[in-house]
Amino acid sequence: MFFTNFVISFILSTFTIAVIMLIKKIFQKQLSAKWHYNLWFLLLFALAIPFLPQNLITFDSHFISLDSIQGNATNHGTDLGEAEAESGNWMNDFSVSVNRSSPDFLNVIFACLWIAGILFMGILTIKSWYKLKTIKSTTQPIKNKELLTLFEQCKQHLNISKPFFLRESSLNKSPMAFGLFKSYIVLPTNLDKWLSTEDIKYILLHELNHFKNKDVLTNYFVILFQILYWYHPLVWYAFKEMRLDREIACDIAVLNSMGEHYSVNYGNTILNFAEKTSHLKNLALANHLNGSKKQIKKRIIKIAAFTRESKLLKLKSVLIFLMAGIIISCQLPFVSAMTSSDDQYEFNHQRVTYEDLSAYFEDYEGSFVLYDAQADRYSIYNENQSTLRVPPNSTYKIYSALFGLQANAITSENSTIKWDGQDYPFDSWNKDHNLSTAMSNSVNWYFSELDKTMSLDDIQENLKGIHYGNYDVSGGREQFWIESSLKISPVEQVQLLTAFYFNEFGFDEKNVQAVKDSLRIEELDDFYLSGKTGTGTVNGKNINGWFIGYVEKGENIYFFATNIQNETDASGSAAADITSSILNDKGIY
Repeated sequence: MFFTNFVISFILSTFTIAVIMLIKKIFQKQLSAKWHYNLWFLLLFALAIPFLPQNLITFDSHFISLDSIQGNATNHGTDLGEAEAESGNWMNDFSVSVNRSSPDFLNVIFACLWIAGILFMGILTIKSWYKLKTIKSTTQPIKNKELLTLFEQCKQHLNISKPFFLRESSLNKSPMAFGLFKSYIVLPTNLDKWLSTEDIKYILLHELNHFKNKDVLTNYFVILFQILYWYHPLVWYAFKEMRLDREIACDIAVLNSMGEHYSVNYGNTILNFAEKTSHLKNLALANHLNGSKKQIKKRIIKIAAFTRESKLLKLKSVLIFLMAGIIISCQLPFVSAMTSSDDQYEFNHQRVTYEDLSAYFEDYEGSFVLYDAQADRYSIYNENQSTLRVPPNSTYKIYSALFGLQANAITSENSTIKWDGQDYPFDSWNKDHNLSTAMSNSVNWYFSELDKTMSLDDIQENLKGIHYGNYDVSGGREQFWIESSLKISPVEQVQLLTAFYFNEFGFDEKNVQAVKDSLRIEELDDFYLSGKTGTGTVNGKNINGWFIGYVEKGENIYFFATNIQNETDASGSAAADITSSILNDKGIY
């Protein structure tokens, strides 16, 4: 998933920056300085999207994530995972391993590089914080009463009542504003000796406007995202432009509070201060009055051209901002589609009992779902896992058979498909098979032949028609159900088995019965057991085991689905053994 999120964040941030820069260019004269700056908040929103909980950005979609695309299974006959049930009554559980190296490798490589970059950026940020702490520790309270009185007048002028620490330090050459909870404005030592009272007034108004506009808080978010997106040069460029726009917006805010006739004096203050001081680099945790020569030049141009904003300009600025927001928000369905592989099913039923069956699962992550048809009641172990969609593997063959029968690829009377002579990894596969023998031996080639009689679009429509999980066949004709794109949850397996058993989808009754017959495992006087195992084997390791089916006992029918997962030995036969123990203890089987 990391690679998918990496690509999403890169595309999302690039598109957002491009939109903002284009809008700023096209509507340069229709946007006020404040709204030039406010446009960048859309970037902060876009940068946060990949890190938001998925349910906040979910849209109805059925696209496949990049991880699923790149992780499509490829059969290799030499890499086998074979699990035969220990109990002789269970059907054979054969599986063919798929190799999946690229996505995992990419995920690990990209994750390691990203984390390494974050650590490096974190070190630089800590270094900046330490510099700021050093400056803070050397500050002294300003004792100049005239300057303190001027500071209070500036606060009143801007209607600010919040307490501030006005300090001076010999370590900083430019006024600084920092502190989220305790607000500091730190001036260079003896500033009052080389700047006029009027100049200092402009400087104080500028720094106070940063606090009034919550620029300190915004700056922390900028630093956070610059750490997270350290790899993206456009993000660095965008934040550089954002900081410049912030200073320009602050300049204009000062002039708006004083009047147009102060613009020349205010501009001279900025120029005079820039000539006498140097910009303190690598201290992004604080807002600075000073900046590079290029930035100062742009600020002076804006200050020289200052006029009060008209109501029309404000209205146009708001409308342009809304337009930009709408354009950028159009990415949300794309992000939702890329991040979501419909992995969680929304299950609602009036009669559900959740129970603790963890003792049966031991070292496995998994779930057990039982549906009592007569009582219309579900019993579920592990609520979250019961709705988690995972690849169905060989349990899909139930519906492959049904679709093949419906398409007349085979019939209930003649379901034999001749072996093509290819040497398959299991001896039992290397011969002709009918539906019953193919199902009991889980013969992959048999069901692949059935699927080949239909187009992928037809298969997807069939799956969609019976509400089969995420009905995603993008993994390819022969692989979509083998640890690939198609996914289904245990709850859905039970719901689907119930609908299949009672033929709620209106298939030909003969075809439904033919599949039922092929699923029959055991018959005794008082019950019939039917089911299908499935094992997901990746790189030679069994990671995903299924056993689904139903027990016909007297006049009642119990539908069940067990799914287990771990890193090495989660097979269908192991899932069958767990199911057998649970059903036996419940007195069902």
